[in-house]
Amino acid sequence: MKHIRHFLAAAAVSLTFAVPAKAETVLTVHYPMPGFFKDVMDTISKKFMEENPDIRITFANPSDTYEAGIQTIMRQAGTAEMPDVTFVGLNRLRMLNERDIPVDLGPFIAKDGNMAEQGFSEHLLKLAQVNGKQVGLAFATSNPIMYYNADLVRQAGGDPDKAPKTWDEVIALGGKIKALGDGNEGVDFRWQGDDWMFSALLFGAGGRMLNDDETKVAFNGPEGRKAIEVLDRMVKEGGLPVLTKQAGEQAFVAGKIGFAFQTTGALRNTIKNVGDKFDLRTAPIPLIDPVNGKLPTGGNAVVILTRDAEKQEAAWKFAKFAAGPYGASVVVPGTGYVPNNELAAKSPEYLANFYEKNPLFRAGLEQMPRMIPWYAFPGTNGVKVTQSIVENLSRVVEQSATPEEALDDAAAEVESLLPRS
Repeated sequence: MKHIRHFLAAAAVSLTFAVPAKAETVLTVHYPMPGFFKDVMDTISKKFMEENPDIRITFANPSDTYEAGIQTIMRQAGTAEMPDVTFVGLNRLRMLNERDIPVDLGPFIAKDGNMAEQGFSEHLLKLAQVNGKQVGLAFATSNPIMYYNADLVRQAGGDPDKAPKTWDEVIALGGKIKALGDGNEGVDFRWQGDDWMFSALLFGAGGRMLNDDETKVAFNGPEGRKAIEVLDRMVKEGGLPVLTKQAGEQAFVAGKIGFAFQTTGALRNTIKNVGDKFDLRTAPIPLIDPVNGKLPTGGNAVVILTRDAEKQEAAWKFAKFAAGPYGASVVVPGTGYVPNNELAAKSPEYLANFYEKNPLFRAGLEQMPRMIPWYAFPGTNGVKVTQSIVENLSRVVEQSATPEEALDDAAAEVESLLPRS
């Protein structure tokens, strides 16, 4: 009997070694802006690996900015250094796609067959499409909102419980706050760095960047003129000072600026930095055209790069997980970005209760139906186009050019940078 037991035990051991374990799939993932996303990525990847033990996530060195990230990916494309998955700024998806670097997710979506049931509505899917091709899945999405110092609003004679709904109201209150003196300024509008906040004014007026066939500038039309006139009035009447982005943010959290307009993605850090210095409130950003106005979608999308079929299947699982309800439930409280998944926004399991308990986060959520893609200029000069727009906005803020002059100069410069047909 003892010999039989030994025989059976030996057979079991040999059987164990005879059946190979399923090979582990390793995905290398790259992402930008670790200050915003390191903790988020660590949390999401840990949970994903717990649920998918046959897939291991490793991270490439993160990039400091979206611009640095896209340059890294374009440099590594087609080489052994290229990661399997990356997260790309929404306004640079077009640049990546024009070089045929991303994997088309359309076949994966068609095979899945129930993306809407997983919270990926057609509206949200379109945020990461380029000319109808599904280049990625929107991951961390943002829209511009209004932050305001309720204490300064009250001191200036305003009602902090009734946030301004028009730019006229903002500018009038901003002027009154500046008139309080003591180093107070009325408005900080984040015009520096890129064209996103100009897009907020332009799209909010019902305007667009280029014409239908993308051969001519359209932002110098009536809507664009209204947009840049609002910026000019912020300076002349609303108390908008000439500050760097960092200085403006520091002045606001120090309690010296009445209204600040920038991404909802900065909300968590703003709450932390304000602390109990003043009564912080948020509200939707005013639209020049309340009926037709839209808002640009900031943030990034998860993009699959690997051409290996097995890795693509694993990468698709990870992309859906990161951009899905669980991923959104990590991103939103950790940053202030709006949920890019409808299940996450509505389900008590994820974020529904969060919004009830954290009203400062509601402004961005309320604006989701207004969100349209952040416009990506065609061709290889996208970065130069953005620089031209920003440089001409600075002339308005510094009052070294009229709004009309700055807009016309920006239009001429941008048109010269567009691809020749």
